Amino acid sequence: MEPPAKKRAQNVVLVGVLKNRADLRILLRERWYRVPALFTPKRQFTHVAFYQPATFERGGKRIRYYARVAKREKMRRIDLLPKETGHPRALEEYVKLSFQTIDELTRPIKNVIPRRISFGFTTLRKLRSAKDILELYGVPKTEQLVARRLRQLGIKTASEYTVAKGGGRYRIDIAVFCKKGAVAVECDNKKAHSGKVQLAKDAAKDAFLETHGWRVIRLTEKDIVEHLDRCAQKVQKAVRGLGGKTSRQPQHQTQSYL
Repeated sequence: MEPPAKKRAQNVVLVGVLKNRADLRILLRERWYRVPALFTPKRQFTHVAFYQPATFERGGKRIRYYARVAKREKMRRIDLLPKETGHPRALEEYVKLSFQTIDELTRPIKNVIPRRISFGFTTLRKLRSAKDILELYGVPKTEQLVARRLRQLGIKTASEYTVAKGGGRYRIDIAVFCKKGAVAVECDNKKAHSGKVQLAKDAAKDAFLETHGWRVIRLTEKDIVEHLDRCAQKVQKAVRGLGGKTSRQPQHQTQSYL
């Protein structure tokens, strides 16, 4: 019978980062991945999932591949990459993780709300079922935090509600339907909603929704995490201003709200 610690380790996945396309080619063609020996996690793991950052452009900000570790060995970087003799860490030790096969997820796990990804751990079950990076670590999205708190206050919500009208089409993080209108709650991550282009897109979205009868409330990630009750009360106040909640979406919601 296997020791409990070894049995648990069989389900542990290390989430690593592929820095560039050259690393991806090595992974797919030669089936190995390197980790600086100094930063190799002490926790036991049997699999590695590979995060492709924004440098991969359209193929970036996602996990597409994972593999079971077949062999571990310490080697100098220069022995792993003999053509890069001039690299500043050429003589440093790395742990070479070798794999027999590279598996591809049925559906890539995307970094929807951009987060900086470094070494972390998850399980095979979560890796194979997650849709978003946050789900790998059991961290609820800010939208889920707000929706859950509103439900606790007796306010029914609709998540990822799509509004389409006159050639415009937008998805609302959280929609709340009221007796005299509707509230659109947007949960904004600072990194994803700070650039000029994105701010312009947000302004256009707000204008579109307001034109079609929506009351728009934007909540920042920081406020949601640190002042969740205050954020929920802000939405609650808007709901009261629109005649209070309704138990269900209006029968003619398309005509009334779009």
